[in-house]
Amino acid sequence: MSGPLAIEEILTRAQVEQTAASIAAMQEPSGAVPWSPGEHTDVWNHLESAMALMVGDQRGAAERAFAWVRATQRADGSWPMKIVGGEVEDHSGESNMSAYVAVAVWHHWLVTRDEAFVRLMWPTVRRALDFVASLQLPFGGVAWSQEWRDGNPATVNEDALLAGSSSIHHSLRAGVALAELVGEPQVEWELAGGRLGHALREHRDLFLDKSEFSMDWYYPVLGGAVRGEAAYALLAERWDTFVEPGLGIRCVSTNPWVTGAETCELVMALDAIGDRDRALRLLADMQHLRTDEGTYWTGYVWPDEVNWPDEQTTYTAAAVVLAVDALSGGTPGADIMRGATLPDFAEIALECGCESAEGSAERVAGLARRTA
Repeated sequence: MSGPLAIEEILTRAQVEQTAASIAAMQEPSGAVPWSPGEHTDVWNHLESAMALMVGDQRGAAERAFAWVRATQRADGSWPMKIVGGEVEDHSGESNMSAYVAVAVWHHWLVTRDEAFVRLMWPTVRRALDFVASLQLPFGGVAWSQEWRDGNPATVNEDALLAGSSSIHHSLRAGVALAELVGEPQVEWELAGGRLGHALREHRDLFLDKSEFSMDWYYPVLGGAVRGEAAYALLAERWDTFVEPGLGIRCVSTNPWVTGAETCELVMALDAIGDRDRALRLLADMQHLRTDEGTYWTGYVWPDEVNWPDEQTTYTAAAVVLAVDALSGGTPGADIMRGATLPDFAEIALECGCESAEGSAERVAGLARRTA
């Protein structure tokens, strides 16, 4: 293709619905949406699939997916990291996975304006974000997981992942929006979000170094912490490292392997900052991963000209559906990554020393007065 692209030239509405139906076809009787048939389910990718099901007119499957989320949450607000065929394979709870329920519920609200559903999900969201906020580290990042032993929460892995914390920033914004909607403001989440946003903008060196992964590159933009000129500058830094014209983006900088989900997430990050032309081009570039059935291969190794791994994953298909929705405005949920419907956090940096403690203290006091 040459010249400006139109979204309809890349995928039609019928093709989006076909892809959503392919996700529904892999859903288990319990409501769980695994990575692929027989593989494990984690709550983050499961929720992303639920959002895509909402977009693709698979509402019944989406509601079953949300029911599974309610049924499988643990008392501390977390979910097991891996569930295979209804059996827990990895009991540890990952913070960003648990947080994402807030994004999915806000997306459901945008699409349906169903306040009864929001109130049904609110206890689940509240437990999840309280769990996540409890794992925030002194510099503002969020510990990436907590291990479980003998059926109980145990050791916290006190390192923060940049991509995971960026996703949590997005989730906290959605959580605060939901809290306002149900009339139960959560100042603790606003404080956590303000501190986290500051860390993502000013202290990315304090997160675990996973810079070989493309997610660590674009996620501060996708999660809404870095926007405007700073976002353009951040994406420019490693564009040539990760982007393979005509194919998509690398998952890992050292491997000649492009992946569809990461490409579509970058598409949504670009859309969020108004870079529509590059977003459309990348979405078009990754369509070589599409099958005639509307499913998507996870990735492609170009020296060998082979799709790898040998699987078509629900999370890749879901990322495609959400990216198309963002660019087409096909549903009222199209804003979910742009975040125009979400509140911004006041910048709070009480402990890092790069902002005056007095200024941050005033922001904290202002938030406290809102609930007095």
